[in-house]
Amino acid sequence: MHSLFSVKNIASLTLGLTVVAPMVSIAPATAQTTFPDVPQNYWAQPFIESLTARNIIAGYPDGTFRPEQAVQRDEFAALVRKAFSTEQVREIPSASTFNDVPQGYWANPAIEEAYEQGFMQATENNNFLPEEEIERAEALVILMRGLNLVPAQTAATAPQTTPGQTTPATRRARRGSIPFAIASLMQPVFSAVSQVAPAQATPPETTTPSETQAAVSRPPAEIVSNYYTDAAQIPPNAVEDVARATEANVVVNYPSVRVLNPTEPLSRASAAAWIHQALVRLGRLEPLTPNVEATNYIVGRPNAENQ
Repeated sequence: MHSLFSVKNIASLTLGLTVVAPMVSIAPATAQTTFPDVPQNYWAQPFIESLTARNIIAGYPDGTFRPEQAVQRDEFAALVRKAFSTEQVREIPSASTFNDVPQGYWANPAIEEAYEQGFMQATENNNFLPEEEIERAEALVILMRGLNLVPAQTAATAPQTTPGQTTPATRRARRGSIPFAIASLMQPVFSAVSQVAPAQATPPETTTPSETQAAVSRPPAEIVSNYYTDAAQIPPNAVEDVARATEANVVVNYPSVRVLNPTEPLSRASAAAWIHQALVRLGRLEPLTPNVEATNYIVGRPNAENQ
């Protein structure tokens, strides 16, 4: 997969550059189709085009996006690093990086930051498993724990903190690395990434104390069972985070909103949809307009089709 271009040449050309995760504008996504394999009637096209327009994700050198291709752990680390700007909450546990991530590996900076910012974990023997395909439930766990997102019902009153933060975290200086699509799913497009003001998205609706308490007190297993016909397949250690992602309107399921397929590999199309929805929940992106067909697949939305 990574033989499509020379990582060494890219690294040398980008040495010393700094990456700043973009705070995206509020302009709505257009109907333009950037990729020949993502036509306008493709279910995830609005999510993909929205993120592509803001340099958060990109395609391959041949101009394709490959929406159905599975995402590996190293690619997902690069994607969350590009899409989100969060504070460091821990250090790499050893002087070196992970045992299976050699120095000079294309995603090494992204992997380190995804770990230190609380998004991703390593195994007990300090392996990261960079080329392992990431499962859908695992991706939701990564997003929920890294961003500390709260359900839509409680977003107005929940404190904005980072997971595991016990002392004021200092913003880690971005290492000189890859400010283009290798850090956003693998296209070597040499374009500078500029920081813009965060979107003034519509704030979540406020809730009454009783509504907030009801949302908080609902057992995660009950939440996922109410939404998904295959809830029993969700790994036990992922149920709580999947429930939070569901109620935060992050999960987008196609073709049926009621089928999560939690242990299936995450596709690039679904990754784009979930990242888009996470940015919406953070207030950095405007949501898709209700008349866009893709909103039918956002779990928990009133206009979602409970197929």
